[in-house]
Amino acid sequence: MKKFMRVLPTSLSCLRTTCGCELQNNEWASYKRCFHVSTLLRHDSEALKTRQSELMARGLPKKKSIPGVRDIVLVVSGKGGVGKSTTAVNLAAALATNKPSKIGLLDADVFGPSIPLMMNLGELNPELNRENLMIPLVNYGVKCMSMGFLVSETSAVIWRGLMVMKALEQLTRQVDWRDTDCLIVDTPPGTGDTLLSLVQTLPISGVIMVTTPEKLAVQVARRGATMLQKLGIPIIGIISNMSSVACDNCHTELPIFGRETEKLSSDLGVPVLANIPLTYDEDEASPKPVVVAKPDTPRAQRYREIAKKVEEFLIEPHKYQLGFLVVKEGQ
Repeated sequence: MKKFMRVLPTSLSCLRTTCGCELQNNEWASYKRCFHVSTLLRHDSEALKTRQSELMARGLPKKKSIPGVRDIVLVVSGKGGVGKSTTAVNLAAALATNKPSKIGLLDADVFGPSIPLMMNLGELNPELNRENLMIPLVNYGVKCMSMGFLVSETSAVIWRGLMVMKALEQLTRQVDWRDTDCLIVDTPPGTGDTLLSLVQTLPISGVIMVTTPEKLAVQVARRGATMLQKLGIPIIGIISNMSSVACDNCHTELPIFGRETEKLSSDLGVPVLANIPLTYDEDEASPKPVVVAKPDTPRAQRYREIAKKVEEFLIEPHKYQLGFLVVKEGQ
């Protein structure tokens, strides 16, 4: 009886055979093949480790400001459908009330752009200036740029991560953003490639977190806050959207989804910038932001209050307690 060792890339096995048997020869051939594959895998692994070391030595990409832009404010959310784009649009329009043509709005959601429709710019396309930069489309005093301007409404963007990052690079750096005091960026929901690339490559002045007050949405928002904490990005505050239902008759606001946002605010150490009620008397067919369409409503007033707080933060950020989630050991 002879014993042959079968060498596999991830394991080692033993098989007994008799001298001269066919199985013995097959096993020996398999051994040689496996040894060759194992050697190649080991060399590939070493080359991969070397490459990883080289990339780590370079560090993260250096942050570069966008030419012509003073401050960049991200509007983020953990989940979709919480009113993030609505917040971004109304915040930009409210800021532009005092600074027309000084406020920019960037739609960073490449797969689901909504800014063209919400800003009533769906049928227009940006032109190029002499420097071959795209000229933002302007409405309500806000300079806007979106992937939705570059593809038709029915076209689906089917790209992998690298293509998305390339598109994002073009929307930020191949656009004429000159004389922009504040650029509001409507990000896609979650903590994926787009948000990570934005916070790693751009000097972010602050972030506004949008959530609804129910437990699930707040739980996901908390995860997003953890990411921002690790990356050292200041959180300006939280907007609790659809925080209540406003009664038309008595004007009482009923908190039908709970008050989980208040606990999140306490844990983060940042203020709730506003509680936006859920109303049903608005003309949903109107593409105008509520601060433009119905400036005298309570909702419009709250968006203007948010804009004022953002302006104060950008002027003197050191006076505000920057929100970072306190993560206990073992969690």
